Amino acid sequence: MTDTPPPASGQPWRASSSSSTGAGGNSGWVTGLVLFAGVLMLIGGIMDVFRGIMAIAKDDIFVTTPNYVFHWSLNGWGWIHVIIGALVALVGVCVILGMAWARYVGIFVVALSGLGNFLALPYYPFWSLIVIAIDIFVIWALCAYRPDDSL
Repeated sequence: MTDTPPPASGQPWRASSSSSTGAGGNSGWVTGLVLFAGVLMLIGGIMDVFRGIMAIAKDDIFVTTPNYVFHWSLNGWGWIHVIIGALVALVGVCVILGMAWARYVGIFVVALSGLGNFLALPYYPFWSLIVIAIDIFVIWALCAYRPDDSL
């Protein structure tokens, strides 16, 4: 008889032996991607805060388009990115810690991040596209995880 450790409660990236291959469980890839999504949320949120600070400081790296429909001041976009970035980073830490509610809230705040980056495309296009792609992956990873109900 082998000693198997009890499943790690609250930590979705640690798959138990019963949930690694079952029909209702998660594969090792899915559980590992939840942790990776949390790390991406933390890093992306911090970088979005820095992007907002650059916009508030009126950095010259941003381009301007005079006929953009959603034209706000660069200062306004900066504050939006600071607030959303801080929320994404905070929820990312909670996802890393394995809090179940953080996966659901994470889907919402990452969707807000993607929407904010879509609306800010004319100001910093290349980076906005990269963040939108990462946000899509994070939403997929958070949605793909299913809690193990058999415990």
